[in-house]
Amino acid sequence: MHSLKYNAGRARQFSTAFSKEPSMVPWISPHHYIRAKSPKPDPPTESLAEMPKKAKYISHESAIKLIKHEKDPHRVLKIFKTVSNQRGFNHNHSTYAATLHKLARLKQFEHVDSVLHQMTYETCKFHESIFLDLMTHFSKSSLHNRVVEMFNAIQLIVREKPSLKAVSTCLNLLVDSNQVDLARSFLLHTKTTLGLHLNTCVLNILVKHHCKNGKLDSAFEVLKEMKLSDASYPNLITYSTLMDGLCEEGRLEEAVCLFEEMVSKKIVPDALTYNILINGFCRGGKVDRAVKIVDFMKENGCNPNIFNYSTLMNGFCREGNLHEAKRVFNEMKSVGLHLDKIGYTTFINCLCRAGEIDEAIEVLKEMEEKDCKGDHITYNIILVGLCRFYRTYEALKMLERLAYEGVYLDKSSYRIVLNSLCRLGDLQKATGLVGVMGSKGFLPHFAKSNELLVDLCEAGSVVDAAMVLGVLVQMGFNPELRVWSRLIEVMCRERRLLATFELVDVLTKGGKKAAHRNPRVSKF
Repeated sequence: MHSLKYNAGRARQFSTAFSKEPSMVPWISPHHYIRAKSPKPDPPTESLAEMPKKAKYISHESAIKLIKHEKDPHRVLKIFKTVSNQRGFNHNHSTYAATLHKLARLKQFEHVDSVLHQMTYETCKFHESIFLDLMTHFSKSSLHNRVVEMFNAIQLIVREKPSLKAVSTCLNLLVDSNQVDLARSFLLHTKTTLGLHLNTCVLNILVKHHCKNGKLDSAFEVLKEMKLSDASYPNLITYSTLMDGLCEEGRLEEAVCLFEEMVSKKIVPDALTYNILINGFCRGGKVDRAVKIVDFMKENGCNPNIFNYSTLMNGFCREGNLHEAKRVFNEMKSVGLHLDKIGYTTFINCLCRAGEIDEAIEVLKEMEEKDCKGDHITYNIILVGLCRFYRTYEALKMLERLAYEGVYLDKSSYRIVLNSLCRLGDLQKATGLVGVMGSKGFLPHFAKSNELLVDLCEAGSVVDAAMVLGVLVQMGFNPELRVWSRLIEVMCRERRLLATFELVDVLTKGGKKAAHRNPRVSKF
């Protein structure tokens, strides 16, 4: 109370000091005025955490980082627009490239078009690399006409003629997508309108296209045209592509003649070129010729790599010559090659096909000891070998062990063992394995699933058959009509009426779901 009287007295002093005459307005305590008249503040529209902090200037480098790490296309555009509103900020090639790459990667092609439209009004210098990147994205999305549009946009926005690299990129994408007519019209446009002379790289794409489609005569016509021009003279890629095409058709002697022609023109072959001939002779059943090519490589200063040796091992494996396959494997190690997954898996396959399963498992252990992790292909080869040579239960144990060791196995791994268990007639373990497959979402083969259900019915294991069917139906399996009839017949014969009704209900619902997922599935 004393403080309130003091404040009231001070207020009277201030009012008399700043007025010549006494005020006629009755005096009101400031404390009372604040309490009575002060308007209530509006409730905050956003929390303090959401209140924008004082904005920092975002540089080009920072904007690019933000755009690259953003996954929402709308936020990408928001960042792009926000930074452009900063005083003194102008977008450049790098910010446009990052934005367009991100939008194209997210398949937001309408937004890509709007950003491209904005580029036409910019004064900064652009590079054609933006459009090469967009060509790739449009090609992956099967928008092949847009690939050509991006090529044509180079001259409009970059304000320069497209380079031969741009021509090669566009043509290669069209050829790989088998857009032959579009590629032909594109080349015609390039020659007539832009006046660009085709170089070796561009014509190599045509050679690849003809070889890929088995039109070797057309490919050799392009080779003749290339030889007539200094700007497009054939190189190592040209000859390698043609040799591969010849080997694919079994024309091995012609491939060797072309190889000799290439060498006579002082074009030095690399390991990849040699591998074309090695692979061709191995597939043609002439591994002795493939060995001579490897020897020729060594004599001419080209050391065979892991792919050359692996190809040669596969050749001996096809012939059933395990002794020579081992020799090649040991030679790989003796020359100091770092064996990778491909080399080990190739040799393991050779051993398994020859029935040397124990040795294959030892090689697998050696592989793991050297921190060379096998994949599901490597383990599937071992599983097939075990099952083929009547060691199915070892394969089953291996399957269980690998799952606990964190090794990724695909549905083929489980199907291999399940098929072998069914062949042995071990329906109990087969049933258990189907349950494991169901927990992993791996559906057995359609025929094997029907066969297993029939075998369970014939063996009187109706409960197991119903359990297996329930697991399979949950994964979209729809049994054959004969299997359904057999199941109902057996269950009714054993007077399992409640179970029969439940089975019919499961089959009906499961059949509808499976048919919804796959229209080709027959309905009951």
